[in-house]
Amino acid sequence: MTEGKNYLHKYAMHFGTYMGVYWIVKFILFPLGFHIPFLSLLYMILTLSVPVIGYYYVKAYRDKICGGSIRFAHAVIFTIFMYMFASLLVAVAHYLYLEFIDHGYLLDAYTRLLHEAMEQNQALLDNKEMIEEMISNIRELSPIDITMQLVSWDIFWGAILSIPTGLFVMKKPRSSKEN
Repeated sequence: MTEGKNYLHKYAMHFGTYMGVYWIVKFILFPLGFHIPFLSLLYMILTLSVPVIGYYYVKAYRDKICGGSIRFAHAVIFTIFMYMFASLLVAVAHYLYLEFIDHGYLLDAYTRLLHEAMEQNQALLDNKEMIEEMISNIRELSPIDITMQLVSWDIFWGAILSIPTGLFVMKKPRSSKEN
């Protein structure tokens, strides 16, 4: 059993590193998407591809490491760990970007988009004071605060995605009494 846990952690780190690098590349497209709309579309497509890639990695783990079979709980735990390791890796990129590169660019871009949306939407305009207060509160967050929020968000969604992934990937071992 201990050997199985070592494999689980080892390969969750292994595939989590691949996923984390994928998320870093995807994250680079996010701020660029404010200037080049195609990159924003590409960012969204890559984001929607994350569960498919996660499924592929867990299936590869099942087939190559677990001998072609995996229980639901094992698949769910592996998937959660994989997303957790990916989120820790991308957190480094998030922090470095927010601390040394961004200088408030993302929040300014969102604020500009929100003000443009308020001009076109009466419901948003009616809540202008609340929106301005929310923006002010977000401006007070440090890069580490934002990074920690993003890590918890990534792990939360990874845990949610682990359930359908586990259901699709689980496979019982073949019985030895086949004719």
